[in-house]
Amino acid sequence: MGLDRVLEPEVMDSEKEAQEYNDMDHSVVNQHFVEELCKFAGDQAGDNKEADLDFGDVLDLGTGTALIPIELCRQDHECRVMAVDLAVSMLELARYNVEAAGMIERITLAQVDAKKMGYDRGSFDLVMSNSIIHHIPEPLICLREMVRVAAEDGLLFIRDLMRPHDAETLEQLVLDYTGQESEYSQQLFRDSLHAALSLDEIRALVASLGFNPNSVQATSDRHWTWAAVNVASETGIGQ
Repeated sequence: MGLDRVLEPEVMDSEKEAQEYNDMDHSVVNQHFVEELCKFAGDQAGDNKEADLDFGDVLDLGTGTALIPIELCRQDHECRVMAVDLAVSMLELARYNVEAAGMIERITLAQVDAKKMGYDRGSFDLVMSNSIIHHIPEPLICLREMVRVAAEDGLLFIRDLMRPHDAETLEQLVLDYTGQESEYSQQLFRDSLHAALSLDEIRALVASLGFNPNSVQATSDRHWTWAAVNVASETGIGQ
């Protein structure tokens, strides 16, 4: 019998949680996220894949302290990012990071609930997110909103933690990836793994929205990634 999903608080909004998250070394994970996003976009560009990528208007959901938008703007010198989160403490640190990186003219921060966004349908050329889905009790609501605000033929690039099959594997992942961090940081990671979806669960949700379930792949021992082009229908659901 597999490991059951155990929800954690939807919003990490204490100063301690935000600071602990910001202090953890996410650099390698963030770089891989942006590199693989750029590769996916290049593959979709076909014959033009060697041209400089311009992601246009980007939405980053659950931006945390905005480290991924900063990395993306370093790679794509033209894109504009709306970086949103529900946690005020995260956004306060994000503002500091954006200013320190000299990106205040390209990255806009906003407090937004990913389950009910005020943006018009098709507002963004790219909708991306890293590690928001495991915070959402009913992830389908959030996924549907992502599809709605993505432009027709826009890109969806969503990554999150993948719940292990058993407790032993979970504890090994905690040791491997946060063993040098504080006990508090280790517990945050442990709770997040418990709250994450399994690969089969996220594939089923994506399929319910009309997308190929195989557009979700396990991309590490602890992550799944959903990479898709939003082929819109009358209901705003793609393939």
